[in-house]
Amino acid sequence: MGEANVVSGHGGELVILGLGSCIGVALLDRRARVAGLAHVVLPEMFATSISPAGVADWVVRALLSALRSAGADPGRMEAVLVGGAYTYTSPMFVDIGRRNEAAVRELLALDRIPVRAADTGGTCARVIRVRSDPGTVESRVSGSQDWTLLSGPRAGVLDG
Repeated sequence: MGEANVVSGHGGELVILGLGSCIGVALLDRRARVAGLAHVVLPEMFATSISPAGVADWVVRALLSALRSAGADPGRMEAVLVGGAYTYTSPMFVDIGRRNEAAVRELLALDRIPVRAADTGGTCARVIRVRSDPGTVESRVSGSQDWTLLSGPRAGVLDG
């Protein structure tokens, strides 16, 4: 939780299991064959937060920095979002999934990174799988088949 990782070239793959209210942010530069995945836990720091790891601003900025270092061009990056389910009833975390997604979308908009696809909301936990080459992102709800959200060098736009 709260991590950001990058892979490149053929065979590079990243996975996050059990995304409930958290958001998995996949960023890809498909021409450079570089992909990254971040696990956003909170939309902003709370008084009870121990560290900034997992907070949207911190983890997305860390992912962008790592992608640039790996050779990705920010002007070619595309995003896919997975998670953001409604899983908590605590007043402090009410609708935290929707708030996580909104915070991530706002950050990506500031950097002019388009969200090409999203599988968010609802009440079920999901898995996100990102492959750097050929540049695919898949989502799966527990007990179901993978759903391809972004595939290959010429994907259509699906933003949900």
